[in-house]
Amino acid sequence: MVTLDSLLLGIIYLIVGYLLFWLGKGVYSLTHPSVNVNEELLQRNNAALGVALVGYYFGLILAIGGSIVGPSRGLVEDLLDLVLYGVFGILALNISALVRDKLILYRFRVTDEIIRDQNVGTGVVEAAISIASGMVIYGAVAGEGGTLLTAIAFWILGQAALVIVGLVYQLITPYDIHALIERDNVAVGVGFAGALVAVGNVVRGASEADFISWSSNLSFFALEFLITILLLPVIRFVTDKMLLPGSSLTEEIAKENPPNLGAAYVEAFSYIGASFLIVWAM
Repeated sequence: MVTLDSLLLGIIYLIVGYLLFWLGKGVYSLTHPSVNVNEELLQRNNAALGVALVGYYFGLILAIGGSIVGPSRGLVEDLLDLVLYGVFGILALNISALVRDKLILYRFRVTDEIIRDQNVGTGVVEAAISIASGMVIYGAVAGEGGTLLTAIAFWILGQAALVIVGLVYQLITPYDIHALIERDNVAVGVGFAGALVAVGNVVRGASEADFISWSSNLSFFALEFLITILLLPVIRFVTDKMLLPGSSLTEEIAKENPPNLGAAYVEAFSYIGASFLIVWAM
C-alpha cells in the first residue's frame, strides 16, 4: 500500500533523479563542444543527431535508474547512494562514447558522420550503443551486496561485451557493416543496433543480480554472454529463413536500392526479443 511517507520519498527521489538527468545533459554538452544541439535540430533538421541524442537520453535514464531501484535503507543513505551511483552512471555513459568511437565504430569519425553528413545510420548505431551502455550501467549498479568497485568491474565487462559483439556481428554478416553505414545505409545501422541493444540487455540481466561472490557472479555473467554470442548467428539464420522467407537479409538490407528498412526492423527485433527470452529463462 502506498503511504504518505512513501509517496513523499518517491517525490524526493524523482526530483534528485531529474537533477542528475540535467547534470548528464550538461556533461553531454561539455563532451561535445562542437555540437550546437539547437542549431542542428531546429535549423538544420538533423535527424541523425536527434536519434543519437534520444539514445543518449534514454541511456542516461537507465544509468540513473539503476541507482534508484531496490529496497530503501533510509532517506539519507538512499540519497547518498543515488548521488554516488548516479554520478558514476553519468561518467560511465560518457566514457562509453570513447569506447564506441575507438573500438566499435572505429572506421570513421562518428561526429563528422552525424553532424556534417547527417548520417542517420550512424545516429541509430550511436543511439543503440548509448542505450546498451545504459543497460550495462543499470545492471552494474542495481542489486544488493555490491559496491562501487563491483559496479565499475561489471561496467568494464559490459563494455568489453559490446566491443566483442561488434566484432562477432561483422563476422556473421557477409557485407562490410562499417562501409555500408558510412555510405548512409540506415538499414544496416538498424540491424547492427538491434544486436548491440540485445547484448546490452543480456548484460543487464547478468549483472543486476544480488552480489554473492566474484566467482559466482562472474560465472553467471560469462555463461549468459557466451550463450548470447553463440545464438547471434542462429537468430540471424532463423530471421532469414522463417521471419523473412523468400528472400535474404543480405539482399534486402545490403544490396537493395534503397535498402529495405522493414527487413532491418525485423532483424533488430529478433535480436532484442531473443535477449529478453534469454534473460527471463536464465
